[in-house]
Amino acid sequence: MPEEEALLIKRAQSRDAAALEALLKLYEKRVYNIAYRYMNNEADAYDMAQEALIKVYRGIRTFKGQSAFSSWVYRLTVNTCLDGLRKRRKVPLSLDHVLESGASFETGTGDSPEQCALSLENAEDIQRAINSLSDDHRQVVILRDIIGLTYEEIAYSLDISVGTVKSRLNRGRQRLREMLIRN
Repeated sequence: MPEEEALLIKRAQSRDAAALEALLKLYEKRVYNIAYRYMNNEADAYDMAQEALIKVYRGIRTFKGQSAFSSWVYRLTVNTCLDGLRKRRKVPLSLDHVLESGASFETGTGDSPEQCALSLENAEDIQRAINSLSDDHRQVVILRDIIGLTYEEIAYSLDISVGTVKSRLNRGRQRLREMLIRN
């Protein structure tokens, strides 16, 4: 953990409002991105991100430093999203923001409209495949392959062992390959 972040955490735990605000600002985009991947739309992701940040605000004094602060924040965020999904009974995940906002041919990569359309079609196929995974497999695929968390962060976030993370990730990826090859 960077020294500056550690200092912010200590100050925030002492109810220093400026330090707490700075700390929340450091994590707000990452929290939103995780929430978006679970909730599949901007409005719900915003709500879940706000709820998760409020939990960070209220629970900052309970952070003991036994894990990385980022892992603690991710765990709060994942649990908040899972609770929100249980309440709403929605299917989590959005593979890419482009699917919600629509395809753009102005990618800045020089791709032709045909290449952009093919890319969007492939992304939709991948999203459908990920959505059809079991909850356990979908969670680890999202957290590892889309969000980019480490095995340890995923294990902490989902309260499972690193071995279980690796096993679920392997099975989830294998299932995705099978589904995508059939298409």
